[in-house]
Amino acid sequence: MSVILRSLLWYRQSFTGFSLQIWWLALVTLINRAGAMVIPFLSLYLTADLGFSLERVGWVMTSFGAGSLVGAWIGGRLTDELGFYKIMILSMLSSGLILFGISFLENYWLIVVGVFFFTLTSDAFRPPAYVAIAAYSRPENRTRAVTLIRLAINLGFSLGPALGGLIISGLGYSLLFWVDGATCIIAGLLIFILLNPKNDVNRVVDRPDPSAQVVPYGDYHYLIFLLGLFVFATMFFQYFSVMPVYYKVSRGLSENEIGGLMAINGLLIFFFEMPLIYALDNRNRFSRFFILLFAVLLLGAGFLILNFSGWEGILVVGMTLATLAEMLCFPFANAVAMERGARGHTGMYMAWFQIAFSLAHLVGHNVGMQLSDNFSYPTVMYLFTAGSLISGFLFWAGRNKVL
Repeated sequence: MSVILRSLLWYRQSFTGFSLQIWWLALVTLINRAGAMVIPFLSLYLTADLGFSLERVGWVMTSFGAGSLVGAWIGGRLTDELGFYKIMILSMLSSGLILFGISFLENYWLIVVGVFFFTLTSDAFRPPAYVAIAAYSRPENRTRAVTLIRLAINLGFSLGPALGGLIISGLGYSLLFWVDGATCIIAGLLIFILLNPKNDVNRVVDRPDPSAQVVPYGDYHYLIFLLGLFVFATMFFQYFSVMPVYYKVSRGLSENEIGGLMAINGLLIFFFEMPLIYALDNRNRFSRFFILLFAVLLLGAGFLILNFSGWEGILVVGMTLATLAEMLCFPFANAVAMERGARGHTGMYMAWFQIAFSLAHLVGHNVGMQLSDNFSYPTVMYLFTAGSLISGFLFWAGRNKVL
């Protein structure tokens, strides 16, 4: 009983020490992500409701990725010039209004343009949100603050598709855009009300240092670090494109079984990520390089072990290893980027950080599918393992200056 009580106290303690603004930011993020219902159903809407071919849907999704890249860059640039508060509000309000407009569109090219500008305005939110986390947290709890926001994102994304499915079945696709747009506007209004721009922390941290000369594209060690992060994310994102196909084709799992297997990722993050980061953060025993290297090994092992057992339980082990790798890599990598940009260009540093993820989404899913189409699944698992190790080599190459 005492062990259980100590565990509960430890879990509770992992959520303490945050400023009120961090909790407000987590609430806003949860509301916004829970309302993000359009994205999971976009391809289905375009094919089933509007009758577009898969080729045309592919170009719409390309415009989605391109908008994400441009939005991250613009969001970071404007954050350094105008501050995170204004850009977060502008991003949420404009993306909500654009969603309202897309609900009226039926012309293919107008939809391509509309989706591009939606993701541009929506993903322009990410760099200023990261800067807000840096502004409202302390160095000793910054990594946990990032983890708390990630928790809100994961919880919101778990709720969003379920709510979206109910809306579609009862009221159709069109209302989906209006509900999603409304939650964006509500999130923007909550930021306006709850995150006071006159706060002393905001006023001090939110202004870039005009004497700082270092910019991300001239920080070569940071670029090597981002390249390692890009490769790591590219490998991890295979769990959302190639791996479901692998589970069905190679392992014979049903859609229901695949859904249950994928749910392990969200459940592990929800229950264990905060206490795990609390246990590792600010402990002199482990450097960030060691933590990221361990994450790389876990991710590679999650792919590799699938080639050595036909036991279905090995799929659960592989998913668990990949989720642990995610929980170790992404929060600590995020903290590295924040600290690297603390010299005056935090917005652009976080923009480049987000661009690494956007490129991984843009490139990774297609590369994984092409490899699966041309090689056997055991070969693909070896290639994914090798890719994971390459990310570890890149982290090693930038360890002295960045990690």
